[in-house]
Parts: sequence; C-alpha cells; structure tokens
Amino acid sequence: MLCFRSAIVRARALSSATSTCNAAASTRCYSTAAKPQETKKKTKYGPLSDQDRIFTNLYGRHDWRLKGALSRGDWYKTKEILLKGHEWILNEVKVSGLRGRGGAGFPTGMKWSFMNKPSDGRPKYLVVNADEGEPGTCKDREIMRHDPHKLVEGCLVAGKAMGARAAYIYIRGEFYNESSNLQVAIAEAYKAGLIGKNACGSGYDFDVFVMRGAGAYICGEETALIESIEGKQGKPRLKPPFPADIGVFGCPTTVANVETVAVAPSICRRGGTWFASFGRERNSGTKLFNISGHVNTPCTVEEEMSIPMKELIERHAGGVRGGWDNLLGVIPGGSSTPIIPLSVCNDVLMDFDDLVRAETALGTAALIVMDKSTDVIRAIARLIEFYKHESCGQCTPCREGVDWMNNMMWRFVKGDARNSEIDMIWELSKQIEGHTICALGDGAAWPVQGLIRHFRPVMEKRISKFRDAQPSEAEKRRQLI
Repeated sequence: MLCFRSAIVRARALSSATSTCNAAASTRCYSTAAKPQETKKKTKYGPLSDQDRIFTNLYGRHDWRLKGALSRGDWYKTKEILLKGHEWILNEVKVSGLRGRGGAGFPTGMKWSFMNKPSDGRPKYLVVNADEGEPGTCKDREIMRHDPHKLVEGCLVAGKAMGARAAYIYIRGEFYNESSNLQVAIAEAYKAGLIGKNACGSGYDFDVFVMRGAGAYICGEETALIESIEGKQGKPRLKPPFPADIGVFGCPTTVANVETVAVAPSICRRGGTWFASFGRERNSGTKLFNISGHVNTPCTVEEEMSIPMKELIERHAGGVRGGWDNLLGVIPGGSSTPIIPLSVCNDVLMDFDDLVRAETALGTAALIVMDKSTDVIRAIARLIEFYKHESCGQCTPCREGVDWMNNMMWRFVKGDARNSEIDMIWELSKQIEGHTICALGDGAAWPVQGLIRHFRPVMEKRISKFRDAQPSEAEKRRQLI
C-alpha cells in the first residue's frame, strides 16, 4: 500500500523497459505469441461484460468453499499450467501487461522474473501482502472472504513462476472473518491434494501459510511486512538489498498484492492476450475498484482499466449524491493519492498513466468521493492525523515533518494561519516527499499538495474569515485597559 512514490518514478523510468520486454516476449513460441496483427485501436473502455469477469463471487452470493470454487472454474487445468513450466507462466504474465495492483504499478512479469536466478541453495518465498490498511481500500478483503480459492490457486501459480518453496499470506489482524475463510480454503486445498507435496499431481511441492498482523499500517510496506513476519518490529528496511536478494528469513522473496496474485491463474487459462485486450496500452486488464463516500450506492466492482471516472461512478455507484454537478472532488486511489476537483474528474480515465498526467495516482483504485457539503480542509487534515499516528518514527523527515504538517493543517481548518503558511506547508511537504526509507512520508505529503494545488482559494478564504472575525490589535489593547 505504501508504494505510491514508485508509481510515478517507475511509470516513467520503466516505460521503455516494459515495452522492450513485451516485444521480446511476443517473439517466443507460446500460445499468446502469434505474429502481431493489424487491429483497430480501442477508444472506448468499459463496461466489462460478465463473461470477462475474473472475480465471479465478489459479493458472496455463491458458495466460497472448494465445491463452489470448482463450479466457477477455479483449479481448472492447474496441473497443465504448472507442467508448462515457469518460463511459460512468466511469458503469459508479461504478454498480459499485468502491473501490480497494490499501488506501485510495477510490471508483474518483470518483477516475478527477478527471482529466476541460479540457485545458491537458499529456498525462495512468495509473500502475499494482504494487510490492506489504506483508508478507503476494501478490495482484497472481498477476495479473501468470498473467493479465497482464487488467491490460494494464484499463490501456487505465482510460486511456480518464481520457483518459490512456499507462500506466506500476511493478513491484517482486523480481518478475522477473511483470515478464517482463507484458512478453511487452504485446508480444503491441502486435503484435495491441490497444494502441499506434489501439488495438483505436478511433482511440485508448495506450501501456503497464513500470518496475521496486528493492525499497523506501516506493515503494508513490503520490507516492514517481512520484518513483522520474522517477529520483529514492523519497520521498513533500507534498500538495497532488495527482497529478491535478501527477503524473509534472509532468503530471496517476492512480495505481491492479493489481487495481483489472484488473477494469475485466469491469465494463464485464458491467455495473456485476452487480459491485454482490456484497457489502454501499458494499463491493461481488469481491476477491482472501490467507490465510497458521497455516492448513492457505495460498492466494490470489477471493471475494465481505463474506464472514465465519471462513467465508473455513475454506472456502478449510482452517481454522486445530489448529482454530478454537486461533486467537489475525488481521491482516486486511496487516501495517499492527491485529490482532484470536478473539472479534472469530468474527463480523467481510471488507469496508471492518465491519473499521473492529472497529477495524482491510481494507487489501490479506491475512490473516495466528496460532494460540496464536504469541508475539504478538515478531510485532508484528518488524513494527515492518520499518517502522523501510523508513522514508525524511523526517518526524521516523516517523524517530525508529518507531526508539523498535522499541527498546521488543524490550524488551517479553523483559519488560524497566515496566507504565507500555505507556501510554507507546501515546501514542508516537498522536504518530506522522497526523503524517507519508505513511501509513508509521500503518502502524507501528497494529500496536502493536492489540497493546495486545487483548493488554495478555499484555504485563503477560511484564513480571511477567521481574521475578520477576530478583534483588531487596537481593540485588544482597549479591552485589556
């Protein structure tokens, strides 16, 4: 969850690398690597048809256990997928264009391939980040609660792709029902011979373990999560070394998001080109979106990437309370991403690149919708208070700077400030952003930057109103006499 700085940097720095890898992958002799054909460029994205949905029990209307999962197509030909080998799986994932669904948007096929180095005798591990502590985000819990076998099968396929010996699913401590269902699904899979020794009869041994966290937001950062699994304080590690070299228990590790892992079997069954047919180039696939706040029907929904934000909200969430023109702004990717106003929301597409163009980020694709009844300054101040509380305190810019920002923001809520302090808090946020071990500092800085970028007049008006309501200095002296 704490990967949003990477979302901007990697989206730019890796664009050429991603296209090169995809071009190389397309020349290999696999099922999806046919010769490129001339196709019309897609211009309309969404709505997603039911037959293209991956998460078919998202709302828990059907049986979530093994029998129900089998009836929905889970565990279908999993043995054949495993027997095709790790290179085939990696190629399908690369061709699909899948990017990490936890926030950073790093190309998944490339990330998983980092684990395929010559073995030095140490076992390799897959760690699934099911911490999901980002305010506004509630997609992974729906997978674990209503479709847990999707995740278990995904762990097996992803584990095979990177040569992992086992998967550790690190789940948020508050997710009691989710962890219970997941544990039942794992037990069913073991009993059916789908995981464990000789998983699915493929000759591949693979174990899955569930680790419950204790509610710390910082443990959503991959190295803090690894520290927590090892029984230490959840504090991020300095990188390098990266987890792919030294991860959990000092062994090569890949940390992946629940949704990223859960879609891997469907990509392998239906083909990478099928998944790549959704969304814009470099933003392909389907995605789980959370829509909350001032909408008529808050929901979690699977939709095509690059669907316009306005269509997503109006089609699936019943529109903004009081109509679209009553919209004040939207936080598009969980609380860490900068707010954007109505004028931007009118045309922006829900994908990595278009939201970066709009000076925000897709993040976890959790939309927090605010109508014109919202005190936007108070809303952002409350988010900063959250980040102040959840900072691990390791880095001085985050420990001191976010506390300072929090104090300033609550003064802005009252208007008890000077106009020059708006520039001061902007500069403060820039001194925090990019100067910490992990991205929690960025997550605290970005909401403030979004507020100032789009709602500075609201802040100045609040300051003027407060100043006008206060007695003048001469009046104060007269009262003292």
